[in-house]
Amino acid sequence: MDALRHLQDELSEMERAGLLRTPPAAPASDRLLVLCSNDYLGYAGLALPSEVGTASGAGASRLVSGTHEAHLMAERELAAWLSVEATLLFSSGYAANVGTVAALARPGDVVVSDALNHASLIDGCRLSGATVEVVGHVDVEAVEGALVRARGARRRWVVTESLFSMDGDTPDLPRLRELCDRHDAALIVDEAHALGVFGPRGAGLCAEAGVRPDVLIGTLGKSLGLHGAFVAGSSTLRTYLWNRARSFVYSTGISPVVALAAVERVRRAAADDPARARLTMITRRLRSGLLALGAELLPGSSGPILPWLLKSPGAAVEMSRRLASEGVLVQAIRPPTVPAGTSRLRIVANASLSESDVERALAGFREAMR
Repeated sequence: MDALRHLQDELSEMERAGLLRTPPAAPASDRLLVLCSNDYLGYAGLALPSEVGTASGAGASRLVSGTHEAHLMAERELAAWLSVEATLLFSSGYAANVGTVAALARPGDVVVSDALNHASLIDGCRLSGATVEVVGHVDVEAVEGALVRARGARRRWVVTESLFSMDGDTPDLPRLRELCDRHDAALIVDEAHALGVFGPRGAGLCAEAGVRPDVLIGTLGKSLGLHGAFVAGSSTLRTYLWNRARSFVYSTGISPVVALAAVERVRRAAADDPARARLTMITRRLRSGLLALGAELLPGSSGPILPWLLKSPGAAVEMSRRLASEGVLVQAIRPPTVPAGTSRLRIVANASLSESDVERALAGFREAMR
């Protein structure tokens, strides 16, 4: 008997609903314009350092023998960039979010979580054992109500993204900070999509708003063009996560080569106001061009993430297919990644696009919409 025979039935049902995902072919860089990556500053194509003596692999968990000088250098550079006491590198953004939230919140706590938080934050909330109150997207009044109801909880946590990865909008960070202070709650902010793009020296939307979260989570895999992630905050937070974040404790450390590259990328991003200005210009041109073509861009979206709502999964997949035939790569985003009825194309600007690239992309959109 085939104990996994039910899997094909479930896959067939997903296909009928237009929700089956299949591995895409690697894009041919000379043929396709890629408008769906998170490489906001165009750093992903940069070469890694080739310094002699830098190990390619950590060899073990950071707690065992996997800590190399490159890790410590990267953590110091990240801390200086974000003006915090300390940072801790994780193997991925998913590992950072899951491990941090699950380690900090406990049974008896209440976690107030935005309805559109990333899956990694949602999973961290679930694994924590805390009571999770999901509130409406960027609804500050709902957050306040949840905190009032949680007065008797052991501890209170508010978890949000600073730039939401699928909707491209941002919460009222100063108001969230004020509510957390008033209700003795800790503020956890995932800045994955904002770092490098917004704020002084690219230090993110919290820095731009003058807000200091209790826990800031960032990634090396978006604007810095690498892989891995980190948590930033106090030295006490770093020590606690070193001991209690299971996704850190039980994972091999990230490659020392990548950690060394992060030192250079952080310095580059911090000084790269020209790339940020170019990204803003390209984003504006794409946005205005798409709106002129009649694309239904999500209200409230800002920055380089441009969500084009197409309602049904089938419509999103079909438009993605048409765009690919016009030389533009934009993947369809469907449930469960986004709520039912909000399937979309997640169009993303990046600073490496030329003016002719943008015009070519808009021409491709025009043809695909016919």
